[in-house]
Amino acid sequence: VQLQASGGGLGQAGGSLRLSCAAPGRTFSRSEMGWFRQAPGKEREFVAAISRSGATTDYADSVKGRFTISRDNDRNTVYLQMSNLKPEDTALYYCAAKAQILSDTRIYVGASAYDYWGQGTLVTVSS
Repeated sequence: VQLQASGGGLGQAGGSLRLSCAAPGRTFSRSEMGWFRQAPGKEREFVAAISRSGATTDYADSVKGRFTISRDNDRNTVYLQMSNLKPEDTALYYCAAKAQILSDTRIYVGASAYDYWGQGTLVTVSS
């Protein structure tokens, strides 16, 4: 299963960027979707996740109030709207899918829980 992430690029501190990630329809509709990031020299970390229906979301403390995850189940796409960017948001951002999810309320924050990964899209924030 291939996830296609896009939307990365160069942003300024205080500015905004939006990431998108498309997945095959059958996988997307049954999956919880998440965003993770990995900065140079650091481990991959959880950013945000959204349940199958979109009713439940969760965020890392470092991005709460600044980032918003959403999904369009008709377009099989998950988004990460990033606002009030900070230089420490600079990282390679990955989208991920946890397939065959039955619950619409539980959110998984561990990378090992996810089954499929996109190739990553680079976000660089200048001060």
